[in-house]
Amino acid sequence: MECKLIKQGFEQGSCQVFDAKDLRLRKACDSTLKYEQGIPYRLINAILLSRPENYLSIYQSGCNLSCKKCHSWQFTQHAVGEWMSPYDMAKEAEKYLSEYKITLVRREHATSWHAHELCKSCGSCVMHGKRSKRCPGVLSVDKIELSPQGWGPARNIIAFTGGDLACQPDFYAKSAELIKELNGNVWVLFETNGYGLTPGTLDCFQQAGIDSFWLDIKAFDDLTHRKLTGVSNSRILKLPEEIKEGGFVLEVLSLYIPGWVDTDQISKIAVDIASVDAEIPFTILAFFPEYKMNDVPSPTMWQMIEAYNAAKDAGLRKIKLGNAHLFVKTREDYAVLEKIVGRESL
Repeated sequence: MECKLIKQGFEQGSCQVFDAKDLRLRKACDSTLKYEQGIPYRLINAILLSRPENYLSIYQSGCNLSCKKCHSWQFTQHAVGEWMSPYDMAKEAEKYLSEYKITLVRREHATSWHAHELCKSCGSCVMHGKRSKRCPGVLSVDKIELSPQGWGPARNIIAFTGGDLACQPDFYAKSAELIKELNGNVWVLFETNGYGLTPGTLDCFQQAGIDSFWLDIKAFDDLTHRKLTGVSNSRILKLPEEIKEGGFVLEVLSLYIPGWVDTDQISKIAVDIASVDAEIPFTILAFFPEYKMNDVPSPTMWQMIEAYNAAKDAGLRKIKLGNAHLFVKTREDYAVLEKIVGRESL
């Protein structure tokens, strides 16, 4: 398949995935994307109501990056799943809207970050008949649903996650159009590494009705980014401004990887984000050993606190620490962490 990045004058992604049929590496768009009678199809690994995001997540196979620390490598770096079209995406959205008691949120809250303002996904209100001390106290108990990943609400958001082939936008654009035709009160979110979000693709997504991006900025330093992912981040660092100018809702994620992406880089990413809009939600996620980085440890609590303070000093107002279970080992530590960063940041 023709590389649309090269056609637009950009560097091709690091997009080799293992194809079990051919027993070799192939371009992701050759193994996990196809066209039949002009209709695009993607290999989809799973579709489920995800936690703690509390929206319908469509997990895709294949990716335009080959991240050493990929937490979904089993299906992003391998061609696995079921072939599905944009029409299938609309059917899945319709099924989701009919099966669950949908909690409506505003478009500007069509993010993963805002999920914790409604529910902490602990299930205490259902299983024990009382709310936990950390419960926001916003939703009635009848809005709490059980999904394969646990308890929580079902928000009016359909998200594309897992592998990212934004460099081949047709599938996503058509899916968004059909979902919007189905229900105008549903928001379409794209979890992305940003590499395929060229100006042309952003225009395409805007016209198709995609509402929101969760942008994973994997490193500030270009050399580190290339070592981690196989590509430069020179365009990715420009995206917060371009995405906001396009009228999309934006949240940003960065993974704290000890020895790779430490406080210094996270601080610089935060400065860049704050220069665009200090209200952009920013999640600092704790790394855990996986894939080709099994020898790298998770960050400590104090490293995460240091990164949080750096992001706050950069001017950001909405900061969250994710994967707290990896760096908080005792109730006493959690109490210390909560006192320093605040309950709303956990």
